[in-house]
Amino acid sequence: MFDLAQWHDGAGPGPWILLFPLIWATVIAGAVILLRRTVWRGGRGPWRGGPAAVRQPENSPVDLLGRRFATGEIDEDEYWRRLSVLRAVATE
Repeated sequence: MFDLAQWHDGAGPGPWILLFPLIWATVIAGAVILLRRTVWRGGRGPWRGGPAAVRQPENSPVDLLGRRFATGEIDEDEYWRRLSVLRAVATE
């Protein structure tokens, strides 16, 4: 029977043995990346209300103000003035 430890006339397993640590490093790095993107974000994974849950509704006053500024209905000074009022009301 062919024994893996006796490759190359009994000189050991050869350079292919370096492949196993690389495979394990890839598996561990993939697991860490997956955990960082889901579980370790303070419970903000894709199933627990990620960035979409933090977003304000589409018809919020800040969103409407932003749309009015983008369409040119109000100028920059008026935008910042109204935005500061909305933020002050939201923190009270």
